[in-house]
Amino acid sequence: MVMAREQVLRETDCSRPFQEQHIGMTKTLSNLRIDLRTPSPPETQKFIRDHIVRDWATVSWKDVGRPFRVENYASGKRVWEEQNGDTMPVPVSWQKFNRSFHEWFIKDVPTERSRVRRQMIQALSTFKWGEVPDLFTEMQQLALWNLTHRVQDAIWDPRGKRALFQGLQVHRPKILFLGAADGYEAMQLYAMYPGGEAVLVDYDEFCKTDRFGKFPEYYPFLGVNPETGGHRVWYKDQMNTDFMVDDIRNLPFGQEFDIVLSVGLIEHFPDEYKPEAIDFHRRFLKPGGYAILTTPRLQWKSRLFYHVMAEAMNYTYRELMTVQQMGLYLYENGFEILRHGIIKAHNGIVARPR
Repeated sequence: MVMAREQVLRETDCSRPFQEQHIGMTKTLSNLRIDLRTPSPPETQKFIRDHIVRDWATVSWKDVGRPFRVENYASGKRVWEEQNGDTMPVPVSWQKFNRSFHEWFIKDVPTERSRVRRQMIQALSTFKWGEVPDLFTEMQQLALWNLTHRVQDAIWDPRGKRALFQGLQVHRPKILFLGAADGYEAMQLYAMYPGGEAVLVDYDEFCKTDRFGKFPEYYPFLGVNPETGGHRVWYKDQMNTDFMVDDIRNLPFGQEFDIVLSVGLIEHFPDEYKPEAIDFHRRFLKPGGYAILTTPRLQWKSRLFYHVMAEAMNYTYRELMTVQQMGLYLYENGFEILRHGIIKAHNGIVARPR
């Protein structure tokens, strides 16, 4: 990550390397992609509203089927459970996931791929066959991570998220991000609707200190200039954010937020707990406020990702679902679906309590 930042600073010679003159560009760095492209007419709907449900009251589980459970867990989870003779507690699962996921976000991917190729050639040339399977697995993981995160930018998906977030009737909103991790989506929302505040919540201290705390300061968010109404580039240190380390169930807030946001949260709850998870999005909303949720899409790309990346990702209960399944969960638990659709790797829904 340091190499990527130094390269950008050399090229632009400024502490905030991307400014308004860079709007419209995209650039691949060693560990991530910068994307400041604005919507053009053919691409305005990066948030794709296909398979639109016109009346959620007519949708049933018989129609949409059940979500797909990801059950090929990381060996670290299996080993822990064998050693402790018990199921890994949910907080421990998230601690291991967050540390593992963060290691991938900070990788210098081209350098790592070169290293593994050299080691593979050496292992083959010296007949060290025992090293080959692990190196081959690492090559697969690096290739898939490179495609998913650096090339396609499908994890953060800034254009897709901006399309999902557009058109909200809010001014200087107060935003609550449940299960915030690195806080990416709250910062994108803040850039689009500046001047309010974002409260990020996660019960893993590592998210505050590392995933959000060490989020690259040079990463630019395309948003709005409140003075002109035009586009502007925003950075993390220009935003009014607060990170709370706490269990969502313990939050002291009332109905005081304009937006309650979660990204990849409700699919980690089995059905018997989903009503409670969904209710978290209701109990902190002002009247007329927006609940915005995403979940990983049920598609072959997602199934491949969680298969190949199992050692890094699969420490917790996880489902892949369609946007119809996701919307039905929300509708059955008292939400009106205002907008729903899919982006690169996620379903997205904007809703409010009925």
